[in-house]
Amino acid sequence: MNRRDKVLKLKSYFLLVIGCSIIGTSCRAQVENIQEDGFILLDNIADLYRYMGKNDTKVRLKAGNYQIDDAEHIRFMRFTGNNSHFDLSGVRLMVDTKLFSRSDLKKSDDGNSMYCVIEISGKNVTLEGLYIETYGGQAGRQSKNKIFNIVGEDVTLKNVVLRTAGSSPWGYGSLYGLGGGDVRKMNGIRVGYPAKNVKLIGCKVHARAMGHSIFLQGAENTLIEDCHIDGLLRTTDAILAETSGYGFDKNFYAGKGGYIEGTTVAEDGKILPGEIISLSEDGIRMYPEYNGHPTKNTTVKNCTVFQMRRGICTGLSTSGDKVINCQVRDCVAAGFNVGNNDTLMNCSANAKYSEALCVPYKKAENAFVELEILDSRNGMANILLAAINGTGHHVILKTSNPAFIPDSFNIELSTLNGYAFYQRSGVYATNITLDNQTDCKVLLLPGTENETIQSKGEVKAIKN
Repeated sequence: MNRRDKVLKLKSYFLLVIGCSIIGTSCRAQVENIQEDGFILLDNIADLYRYMGKNDTKVRLKAGNYQIDDAEHIRFMRFTGNNSHFDLSGVRLMVDTKLFSRSDLKKSDDGNSMYCVIEISGKNVTLEGLYIETYGGQAGRQSKNKIFNIVGEDVTLKNVVLRTAGSSPWGYGSLYGLGGGDVRKMNGIRVGYPAKNVKLIGCKVHARAMGHSIFLQGAENTLIEDCHIDGLLRTTDAILAETSGYGFDKNFYAGKGGYIEGTTVAEDGKILPGEIISLSEDGIRMYPEYNGHPTKNTTVKNCTVFQMRRGICTGLSTSGDKVINCQVRDCVAAGFNVGNNDTLMNCSANAKYSEALCVPYKKAENAFVELEILDSRNGMANILLAAINGTGHHVILKTSNPAFIPDSFNIELSTLNGYAFYQRSGVYATNITLDNQTDCKVLLLPGTENETIQSKGEVKAIKN
């Protein structure tokens, strides 16, 4: 035990002794529940609520199953104290989704109406070991629902496991919109302004609802390390085989036509066979800002993302983020979505259902990408290995087995294919350095200038 922990333990002990001298010996059990490592051991969740707003405390909740089926506030559990450590190892928290539709709960004064299970707004707070899931399947009142909302400084969320449920309409991914209308999401972990120096270490999100697993809005200096995220995929053939439900009632017309977040539908909006969707949204995603406060300086290390819409998306943050030693597989819009000044080192992805790499933004500059292509055979609805737009990028693509990449696949510069569809027109790729160590074809589409290409595969310039 270090000196600070000993001091905190003694402080907690003497405060409890003083309290006991005033109110009698009824609190003697609380004194006895201070453990050797300085943690106060609680045996019920009501006591945990009493400590959430306290400073300089170390609390451990007894392992077991606990239910959250009532709340007073739209942030059901609020950790507002500073310099606190909450050890919830072995705790399983079950949260009734009906709370997300309660209109009588107290609102927050931060101007944000989002509902969440746990908000951590204190400074220097560690919360670890919790398993938490939502149950009941009832969608919330709005589309901003989430499990965690982290807005404090120097917060560490460690070895926490989430299972999300309770979105609507479930089973159709992004086909019916991204929010509003009938869409009600259930996100995993949000790190948002004024959060600084937040660490997500060893966390897992099992996405079983429409929503992002981990996302950042206006946060600074965030570290996401050793985290794992997985979602579910579904074919449009399975949707079209439905004989009841939301899609059936809509006559299998999506919210709009064309390309929808990795899935192509007919121009009139009719859902097409032979496509595939993720039932959730992005695995790890940066938003550019929150109320004018930019998202910046994010590092993602040793993480895995499977079967989400986009795997790891740093492309919308403009500060230049670092993604190191991460793996993405079986995502349907893009594996890695990269942007301005981003660095992608020692990462890997496949391209079964979408491009492994997408640098879609024509104004993005000076990204560095080192990416190994994993087995991309036996996929569907994709022939794009990488899409590269913008200026000054240095991209290295390699694979351990040439057979991993089907002959029909392309690497495209100055493209509107794949997730670059959203650029609409006028894309270009200038001063790109590409080291293609695979046999994949490289297509230089109109708008490509001053490129430096080394390639095992054929390089072909496409004229207007």
